[in-house]
Amino acid sequence: MDSGTHLVMGIALGGLAMVDPVVAGSSSTSMAVITSVIIGSQAPDIDTVLKLRSNAIYIRHHRGITHSIPAVLLWPILISSVFFLVFPHTNFFHLWLWTFLAVFLHVFVDIFNAYGTQALRPFSKRWVALGWINTFDPIIFALHVIALMFWAFGADPVPTMFSLYSVVFIYYVVRFFLQRSVKKAVHNTIPDAKRIILSPTSRFFQYRVAANSATHHYVGRAYGRSITIYDKFKIEPLPDTPLFHKVLEDPNFKTFVSFSPLYRWEVNQLGDGKTEVRLIDLRYRSNNYYPFVAIAHLTKDLTIVKSFTGWIFSEDKLQKKLVVKSEGIR
Repeated sequence: MDSGTHLVMGIALGGLAMVDPVVAGSSSTSMAVITSVIIGSQAPDIDTVLKLRSNAIYIRHHRGITHSIPAVLLWPILISSVFFLVFPHTNFFHLWLWTFLAVFLHVFVDIFNAYGTQALRPFSKRWVALGWINTFDPIIFALHVIALMFWAFGADPVPTMFSLYSVVFIYYVVRFFLQRSVKKAVHNTIPDAKRIILSPTSRFFQYRVAANSATHHYVGRAYGRSITIYDKFKIEPLPDTPLFHKVLEDPNFKTFVSFSPLYRWEVNQLGDGKTEVRLIDLRYRSNNYYPFVAIAHLTKDLTIVKSFTGWIFSEDKLQKKLVVKSEGIR
């Protein structure tokens, strides 16, 4: 989920913690728990600072080790220990318990969007992405804001948050059945589909659709059970050529290939004698454009002079983002 949703989830969990008599019965413990829970609800996303190094490093590692099983165990110990020093009369076990729930909830809800997370590390580096919920779901966010407003105006936080999470649970169940229904509709539209990837949007009934048959990529949109296919591309494996051997050694391309399960490629000759190689992720088509790409410019002797990977929503912005390789990752 996005940072704003994780924040309101953390605050709501702080209200729910008042169900614990040890927390509710001590002002020191309640203050420590609420603060620690809010920090814990954000902690796994500390890897966002990797953007300061490069887009490729951020994409490769975001929701990786900081969302892993060891991290879920270590974050609560670290955060609880810090706040135990600040609030020494706090019950440490209950402080740790609620902080653990906040960290666990962060990682757990991230599993349900299309981006996913490597929550099974170190046992597996596979991305777990169920694709039920958009990264920002306005309904989930709004439900939390409404519940927090009730709390702010004097409502008892315990029944308020129990009601909130009961509704959210039902909402997740509805999204599960909706996704399953949409997937069946895609199968009906593309009977020979071998793989279907649905990416929910911020609109309740709309999904981005990317699918593979044995011979073609399909890209479209689902409006409920109504499926519209916008693009169809013949599947062409990456050529076994020196040009592609070279670009696949580039960190930006390594990141893209490790992250994207469904993409196509293009090679274009540029006016200055250089060659452009582009990998295009087919999952995120928006306004007739594919915003997640890896791109490299090479000279005739196959020297990469510029490369980039990431989300760019126009060709002009993409060209501005291209970086000289010597300034990128090595």
